[in-house]
Amino acid sequence: MGTRIKKLKKIRIHREGTSELWYSGLAIFAINLVLWFALDAIHPIARHIVMPFTCGIGAFIWLSMLNFYRCPIRYFNGDTEKLVVAPADGKIVVVEDVEEHVYFHDKRLMISIFMSPLNVHANWFPVDGKVKFVKHFNGNYHKAWLPKASEENEHADIMIETADGQEILVRQIAGAMARRIVTYAKEGEECYIDEHLGFIKLGSRVDVYLPLTARACVTMNQPTTGDQTVIAKLA
Repeated sequence: MGTRIKKLKKIRIHREGTSELWYSGLAIFAINLVLWFALDAIHPIARHIVMPFTCGIGAFIWLSMLNFYRCPIRYFNGDTEKLVVAPADGKIVVVEDVEEHVYFHDKRLMISIFMSPLNVHANWFPVDGKVKFVKHFNGNYHKAWLPKASEENEHADIMIETADGQEILVRQIAGAMARRIVTYAKEGEECYIDEHLGFIKLGSRVDVYLPLTARACVTMNQPTTGDQTVIAKLA
């Protein structure tokens, strides 16, 4: 909790994608190698016609995976007290007061960020505080931007308590394409803005439930940058 002064901005590959990138790269290389010799056996000219297309397709698939698993190293610049920053890259799809029936049983300010397959899929803690609990729920795979996705889709709930006792609920939600939610948050641990909360593979969504006294700082369809965009201010 305090002031961030670091300005390092670099790109690395997220640990969730390291093995998949290695295995997929080897598989693409092996397939093209087999095709090279198979096509030569059919006709010497065949491989010179077909191979540019197969190599191009393989390179496109691998580079798309590389783009998906990129993980920027970011630090929030400034005082983090009372601030709620975006837990993910994407765009705002919900900013409204809703009834939360699972934990709070009252109205909360809900801010939701939809992550497309082209967005960075690492998730950051939106506030400084302490993790009260982490719960995972199996469910459906509706399109992530639909309202029912918040409760019916597979999701993970992380409750964070700030230093002044305010409770913030962060919900990682699987989408129609997402099939794996990874949560690094651990019950009882201190957590800080700039730290990774988890990772969601493919299209997905992150919801943040705040006290009604919080003031939203974003609007519908506004793009967000994880760990950088201030989405709300706590009272």
